[in-house]
Amino acid sequence: MQLHIIKWERLWWSISSLIILGGIIAMIISYTTFQAPLRPSLDFIGGTRLQLQLSCGVAGTCEQPISVGEVRDILNQKELGNSTIQVLEGNILSIRTKTLDVDERTQLQQELNEKIGEFDTETIQIDTVGPTIGRELFESGILALLVSFFGIIVYLSVRFKFDYAFFAIVALLHDVLITAGFFAVLGLVAGVEVDSLFLVALLTIIGFSVNDTVVIYDRIRENTDKYIEELSINEIVENAVNQTLTRSINTSLTTLLPLIAIFLFGGETLKYFALALILGFIAGSYSSIFIASTLLAWWRNRQALAKG
Repeated sequence: MQLHIIKWERLWWSISSLIILGGIIAMIISYTTFQAPLRPSLDFIGGTRLQLQLSCGVAGTCEQPISVGEVRDILNQKELGNSTIQVLEGNILSIRTKTLDVDERTQLQQELNEKIGEFDTETIQIDTVGPTIGRELFESGILALLVSFFGIIVYLSVRFKFDYAFFAIVALLHDVLITAGFFAVLGLVAGVEVDSLFLVALLTIIGFSVNDTVVIYDRIRENTDKYIEELSINEIVENAVNQTLTRSINTSLTTLLPLIAIFLFGGETLKYFALALILGFIAGSYSSIFIASTLLAWWRNRQALAKG
């Protein structure tokens, strides 16, 4: 199978642009709603989260799903009206609110038990994070992302040329924006929050994507040295992509299969971490083949025209 990526380069760029634009719009809406481009979890903003599951062994407890309106009324009475409420699977209640001490949590649980139904004490989950720690986690994560981008620019500039490094970074930004955009949409539609694991996922995506891009760029450099007098830059790039295509597909598939298994069977803790990696790895494979390589060919053609 021979891919003719240069012929359809504007199509590849348009697809990516539309997806990224949709994600940016979702992030803008999210910012107006949550004061953050993605819906933040307790890891970043601090507070208390209670997750309670109805004890379905008690007669009549689980006949009807938990009413968000009833829970909201209880929280309003306790001056916790700004809290976030989620009902999972009909009988699991998740509340994210300001930081509560032990007495406040106990009183809230008693009120919920009396008015909503009997909750299973063995499945109660309580997480509390201070706002200072949350801010430090966020700042550390962003710093790690920036340092990784800088390191990649330096490495690729030394190993190849600066234009290789520049378009590799463009491809990495493409992958990060697509992943973040999907999670912005999920935050608005399904209430999905991003935590410190999401930043870990972004760093992993960057590492995977740049590795795939380096393999293709290395082949482009080799073919340029060999065939620069015989072939155009478009032919050199297309040959390099097709020569490394099987390796790219095999690497992506063998990486995605365990991630899909984790997403389906790994439980709530790892579910969205795995989803972020799945989205990022797919975007990374796409950008390495269709974005980074075509942009490099476009730029080299512009340079050749400028030189006459």
